[in-house]
Amino acid sequence: MKKMFLPIVFLTVTACATAAETETEHLDNQQFLNVPNPEIPMSYTFAGEKVDLDRVDMAERLDRELTSMVYTHGNTLLTIKRANRYFPLLEPILKRNGINPDFLYLACIESYLNPLARSGAGAVGIWQFMPGTAKEYGLEVSDEVDERYDFIKETEAACKYFRKAFAKYGNWESVAASYNGGTGRIDKEMTSQGVTSAFDLWLVDETRRYPYRMMAMKMIMENPSAYGFTLGDHQLYQPLEYTVETVSGPVEDWPTWALQHGIDYQTLREYNPWIRAKKLTNKAGKTYQVWIPKADSQLRSRRSVKTYNPNWTK
Repeated sequence: MKKMFLPIVFLTVTACATAAETETEHLDNQQFLNVPNPEIPMSYTFAGEKVDLDRVDMAERLDRELTSMVYTHGNTLLTIKRANRYFPLLEPILKRNGINPDFLYLACIESYLNPLARSGAGAVGIWQFMPGTAKEYGLEVSDEVDERYDFIKETEAACKYFRKAFAKYGNWESVAASYNGGTGRIDKEMTSQGVTSAFDLWLVDETRRYPYRMMAMKMIMENPSAYGFTLGDHQLYQPLEYTVETVSGPVEDWPTWALQHGIDYQTLREYNPWIRAKKLTNKAGKTYQVWIPKADSQLRSRRSVKTYNPNWTK
């Protein structure tokens, strides 16, 4: 009897373990079956242009991006939450500049709408401008001020780029591709390949995927619940509420300035990330707008709840 004890125990434990693994596998399979599997339409309208998705290659590229975003749940979910805060400020700028609002989704895929985003290559802000490009389009970049972190000014700069690129290419998919790959590369490839649309170009994978990533983000954000993203109104990041102070001279110490205006330095930097040092020399006498948050907007229990797009929480 003693000799039989260990084998019996071993068989019992093994059987229990196998049963547990089978149950876990079953639960995993059930969870997988509950995840939406994106359907690709035969055509889709993006930036006012009809995109032909009857083409197998284009449909599969869009499917790749949709599937990736649905399964990369965290970043997509954060983007939807942040859109409630930033779209109300950014969309009017695009419309005023004659840019189709669908180009908001370019900002979504560039930075997940994080105004503090910084890439390993040194691109910064919601629109991810490099230092040289930022200066070319009128943004100040210095040790004390970096207007790439000012998402209002950076959006204005992005619109200048979009208008210039559209005047060159005449279609929005090529504008989008050039934002990632550069106009020089797109020009060269269009000339050598004899086509006029980025959809027909053979490009490096990252640039070729770019317009499809924008379309995929638009499809998800137009109807998040259809792709498994369920949110309540209170879970969306609320719009910024603030007053504006103008500064036209030097500031010897921003922490002191902040306290004099009823906030601390952390809050000052949170609302004005373009401030990059504790002082502002400002020899040129340039005028800067400094945002001061309203007190009630800083407390969840006292702020009002607003939803910019009802589809985000239906």
